[in-house]
Amino acid sequence: MIYKKRLYESLIQHVTPLFKIIFLVGARQVGKSSLLNHLFPEIKSFVFDPIQDLYNVRKNPDLFLKDFGKPLILDEIQYVPELLPSLKRFVDASDNKGQYFLTGSQQLSILKSVSESLAGRVVIIPIGIMTPQEMYDEFNPEKNWFLQYLKSPDSFFKKPMSKIPHLPTRIEAIWRGGMPGTIGLPNSALPLYFSSYIQTYVERDVRLLENIEDLSTFGLFLGLLAALTSQEINYSQLGRELGIAPKTAHRWLQLLVHTYQWSELPPFHMNAIKRLSHKPKGIISDTGIACYLQRITSPDALAAIPMQGSFFESYCFNMIKSFCGALPIMPNFYHWRTLAGAEVDIIVEFDGKFYPIKVKSTTMVSKHDVRGIETFKETYPHLPIASGIVMYAGDELYRITEDIIAVPWDLQ
Repeated sequence: MIYKKRLYESLIQHVTPLFKIIFLVGARQVGKSSLLNHLFPEIKSFVFDPIQDLYNVRKNPDLFLKDFGKPLILDEIQYVPELLPSLKRFVDASDNKGQYFLTGSQQLSILKSVSESLAGRVVIIPIGIMTPQEMYDEFNPEKNWFLQYLKSPDSFFKKPMSKIPHLPTRIEAIWRGGMPGTIGLPNSALPLYFSSYIQTYVERDVRLLENIEDLSTFGLFLGLLAALTSQEINYSQLGRELGIAPKTAHRWLQLLVHTYQWSELPPFHMNAIKRLSHKPKGIISDTGIACYLQRITSPDALAAIPMQGSFFESYCFNMIKSFCGALPIMPNFYHWRTLAGAEVDIIVEFDGKFYPIKVKSTTMVSKHDVRGIETFKETYPHLPIASGIVMYAGDELYRITEDIIAVPWDLQ
């Protein structure tokens, strides 16, 4: 696989001399082990398997750690939970930092176990899919428009900004998604890649984590969620569509969250007078996977259907969430909608401020498109709300109103 510089590299290098254990978490195949092997090529790496117990790690974890010494890269640590107590004992025997590097693609029991067993010894770093900057150019935190927006929401747009070079069309970027394994693959090979990914995910992760008797129904559930990305989630409706109980739909959805395949944006609400929606919004973690699940075979096919607007919003949210991986702490994310229809697609809470964001799959933005942000500001007059932005498919960076700015989606 072609390696591309990741935005997490400087953060990992920064924390390695500070913590005994560095733990990267994220979806399967987002590049966690590749990232560590690139940064630390001299460190021996082990990949654990849910079935085979190579090196008898489960039977004798102390002997494994003693035989191979330090430092080590231990990949997919959730398959060997027996190793965690031994890791605690071994790291406590030395004050050295950067003793072990762990990766994991499930956050059900493993994160709880790591937090309890290795508290004070481990730093946990979420790894997301690749941003278009990483895939097609290079991510630079000093130039990144979104990080500049968080730093200076009223004046970030005054600095010179350029677009990502060598970027495919917007529709093709959405259709391809952000999985590192797709880099260098022609469009014709992508369905095979995603087919293998889904098959591996269902057959390995789902079977291990959840006792689902009918995997074909779970496959239909995945496809249905892909169609509902960027929408509010109604568990009863999900259940009716597939003939399963609402509790089952909720449990399956949480399984996707815990394996980093799905994000939930809780509704934002305070002591507001307006009647607000209290349903979470769901976002699939990769639009390339979503297109595959919906059997969208090409960028041209995606361009012809109304669903591309929802996919564009999901693509933009995943991009923003990945940008935030360069921050010292991950912000909170919300969505906001009144029952009358005023809506803010994404609200980022960071350093005591709230940053409202709309996403529009259009080449032009008017004052009508910012009514949701304006209503949000009017509803919470005493809330520290920053200047809002509208991410859109056009080319110009400009003010729509005094405190709402239009931002092309493909800025560096």
